[in-house]
Amino acid sequence: MSHNTIAINQRMDKFDGHHRVWLFGYGSLIFKADFPFIERRPAHIDNWTRRFWQGSHDHRGTETAPGRVATLVPQHGARCAGMAYLITPEVFAHLDHREKNGYLRLAIDIHFEEGGSEEGLVYIATEDNAAFLGEAPELDIARQIALSHGPSGANRDYLLDLAHALRDMGLDDPHVFEIERHLTQRG
Repeated sequence: MSHNTIAINQRMDKFDGHHRVWLFGYGSLIFKADFPFIERRPAHIDNWTRRFWQGSHDHRGTETAPGRVATLVPQHGARCAGMAYLITPEVFAHLDHREKNGYLRLAIDIHFEEGGSEEGLVYIATEDNAAFLGEAPELDIARQIALSHGPSGANRDYLLDLAHALRDMGLDDPHVFEIERHLTQRG
């Protein structure tokens, strides 16, 4: 599958006719909500875990030197915490462009930390997209992140902003924090 997923996402009709839809963010959507939203709530999804296994050719790296950004990979029994945003479908065009580098809109049950759940959507870059880099030791991921820059800035800033946002929410993510540890040790 091409890493440009805009056209694929525009064909998703699961939420056609809905006036409002919940969106789950687990990466930059936690700390960079550059879209209008009605409400936001801490939330989580089940059986997925956050991993820096997706390449970024368009934001935090380039075609020849991709950065690494977060995606979700299935893991039975896992719980991925993040932020849920109540949005209108008009926001999809912006999000589809922002998440075009291999991310697909998928329907998912979002569980709110204060209780309750709603079906909503999440953008996930699966292993069959052309920008997927896959598993690597956290030290190697940190090295790649340290060297990567793209139109949206340093890949390092993405990782550090996410780690900071997770701490502000009182969350623990051993994968993210281990990459952060290696990155900050590099100076």
